[in-house]
This record gives sequence, C-alpha cells and structure tokens, in this order.
Amino acid sequence: MNERNIMDYETVALDDANNALVIIDQTLLPGRTELISLHTAQEIWDAIYLLKVRGAPAIGVAAAFGIYLLAKQIQTDDYAVFYEEFRKQKDYLNSARPTAVNLSWALNRMEQVCVQNQDLPVAEIKDKLKAESILMKEEDIHVCKAIGEYGLTLVKPGDGILTHCNAGQLATCKYGTATAPIYLGQERGYHFRVFADETRPLLQGARLTSYELYSSGVDVTLICDNMSATVMRNGWVNAVFVGCDRVAANGDTANKIGTSVVATVAKRYHVPVYICAPTSTIDMNTPTGADITIEQRPAHEVTDMWYEKPMAPAGVKVFNPAFDVTDHDLIAGIVTEYGIAREPYTESLREIFALKKAGKGICP
Repeated sequence: MNERNIMDYETVALDDANNALVIIDQTLLPGRTELISLHTAQEIWDAIYLLKVRGAPAIGVAAAFGIYLLAKQIQTDDYAVFYEEFRKQKDYLNSARPTAVNLSWALNRMEQVCVQNQDLPVAEIKDKLKAESILMKEEDIHVCKAIGEYGLTLVKPGDGILTHCNAGQLATCKYGTATAPIYLGQERGYHFRVFADETRPLLQGARLTSYELYSSGVDVTLICDNMSATVMRNGWVNAVFVGCDRVAANGDTANKIGTSVVATVAKRYHVPVYICAPTSTIDMNTPTGADITIEQRPAHEVTDMWYEKPMAPAGVKVFNPAFDVTDHDLIAGIVTEYGIAREPYTESLREIFALKKAGKGICP
C-alpha cells in the first residue's frame, strides 16, 4: 500500500511535456496505487474499456485529454487532412463505452473546437484543444462542488446515507458526484453515517467507495448489495445518493447494475433516492430509459475475476449488463450543478438547461 492517501492523487492528469494522459489504474485499488501514463489511442481506449479510468465525469476529462494528445501527434498543416484524422481518432475513442454519455459529450465538445477554428493554422487549433481540455477538468471540479452544495440541502447532520457503485472522487476530478454532499458534510461536521454497497460484479463500492471514504475519515460501513433492504428496514438510511452514466429526457437514469434494485427497495421503505448528475450526463435526445444502450460485459467478470478458482461451472451462461435503468418514478430528485430537478422531469430538466444557457443558478 502506498503511504500517501488515495485522496492526494489526481484521478486524471495531463502530462503535456511527455505527451501522456496520466491516470490512477483503478483496477489495482485498493491493494496498490499505481499511476500509469497513456500515449497511444489503443492505450487510452483500453484504459476506458477495462475500467482503469471510470466514472462518467472522469471518462469525459480523460477523453478530452486523450483526443488532444492524439491531435497533437497529427503531422500536417492542412486542416482537411488534420480534421479527417481527428475524426478517426475521435470515433475510435468513442467506441470504448456506449452507455456513458460523457464520453461522446466530451469528444463532441473537443470536435467543435476544431470546427469553430478551422480558419486558424493547425498549430493554433491544437493549442485551443489543449486549453479546452484543461477547462473541462476545471469545470468538473466546480460542477461537483455545486452538486455537493445542492445535495447537502436534502439531508441533515447525523443522517444515514446509502450509496451504490463509485461516484466519488475516483470517478471525477474532485469531490465526486454522489459523494460530494458527503465530503462537504464531512468538512462541516455533519457526521454522516454512510453505507456503501459492494457493487457486484466489479466491486467498485468495496474497492473504491469504501476505500476513499474511509481514507477521508468518513464513518463508512461496507455492505453486500443484498443487504440494502435490511439497513433501510432498520431505519439506518435517510437518503440514497447515487451517480449515473446517462439521464434520459423523462428522468429515467442508467447507472451501475443494481441501482434499480436499490431504488425499488428504497421506495418500499420510504427512503428518497437522489441521482447526482452533471448536466453533461443528461441526454435530452434520449426520450426514455428504454432508448439507452446498455453495455454488456465479459462473463469472466462474474465467474472468475475475484477468485483464485472459478466460482461457477465451466460453460454456464452468464448475463452481465454493466448498467440498469432506474425508472423516473423511483427517483425523488436529480441533483445537478444548476439545481434539483423533480417530477415531472420532462419539464424540470428543460428548466435546468434553460438556467444553464442563461448562466444562472450554479452554486459558487
């Protein structure tokens, strides 16, 4: 174990001098903290697909840094040639994970830099791509803090909070989304009691959420996914905060597999479920959760990954969706950097984007 606290590391960083995207290899946590440098399109694609970098906001920033570095390597002064190669690299990175809308959002935003500055020399376009990628990281930190401020208004000191998967600092550049209210509350003496689902099959809650919360001094208890009903029935949970990888226009949300189970149980025990979602995660072009593509992961993640020997019979069929959809009627509110959206989400999400367009409402 590295002696430094995991919270002292940057989840995603740009090493421009060495033409590298630097990330924490999250597949090795919590046993080993290792920073890895990515230089090629294949390395960046693999890191996203293999979950070495994961979490919607962190994926977006990694993609922005990555496409800048790949654009930097394109050796031409001809804009048409440059843009054609840029598009190839963009489309390749975008294929790494289909459900997380931040990946395509970040890459599309970087592409707009190219399109809007096509009359400039290619060297200047590269400089603007670098500036945009750095701005996106700075914005992520600001956005997460704002989500934390709004989320903190939904709970009170001493409350019990349950979270699923990892929507913490390791999934963003700082604060996290679902953990942002927890970290801000920790700074202000709220003394929350947090329950972290282990989150099968990849154990992001066990390996990542409990690790970073414990390292930060938060009162965190790790539970198996099938224990959430028990802690809610016992009255130990006052609110559920989770992140998400895509929000549909009607308020349905796609998050790590098991989130819909938590939300269904929470409704039974009258515990409000709040989705912490940057507006970059809200896809108004996706009408409902039924329209969200759900990534299917390899069978070995269920049968073999965490065991010395396989824990299932050889050849058994495995269904391993990475995400599930939580229906909007199970959600008490969607916490964004521009405020909290509530039912009917078709209206309130439009209002959130109106605030964003007007530049109003974000917490300082």
